[in-house]
Amino acid sequence: MILKGNHTSLRALEPGDLDFLFELENNPYIWEISGTITPYSKHVLKQYLDNAHRDIYEVKQLRLAICDRTNKVIGFIDLFDFDPKHRRAGIGIVILNESDRKNGHGSEALSLLCEYAFEVLNLNQVYANVGEDNQASIQLFKKMGFELSGIKKDWILVGGKFKNELLFQKFGK
Repeated sequence: MILKGNHTSLRALEPGDLDFLFELENNPYIWEISGTITPYSKHVLKQYLDNAHRDIYEVKQLRLAICDRTNKVIGFIDLFDFDPKHRRAGIGIVILNESDRKNGHGSEALSLLCEYAFEVLNLNQVYANVGEDNQASIQLFKKMGFELSGIKKDWILVGGKFKNELLFQKFGK
């Protein structure tokens, strides 16, 4: 499956994504966003990639690679906590390198995945959990039509201090 925009495309994970996945998942900056507290081995990540083809209805999540115009992987976008009964899923996005951010890839990737979620999966809503100090993500989700619907107080413990997490929701047509 490939979802294609003007500057960005989303595609299923492939075995060749192992090195990029290893770099991203072992970046301590990303751990705060993902809730990870320990590094991943290449062996574990290879097993993950070997099973990434499994159906969203079975594993309740979907991760896609975000690619630029040259088809270089620059990040990942996920649907998680997929709930077909209540027709909702969480959505998360990460673009690894600063140089690939703030140039429209995040907006286009989010737009493509939301269209897929609403049109193909028939979801009623997608939601995002964003740290209150993550201004880039807050701007992105607001720009893409997500509404702030709540604040989870003292939700994330980082460096011995609690941070609030914002809940954004977007509803289908």
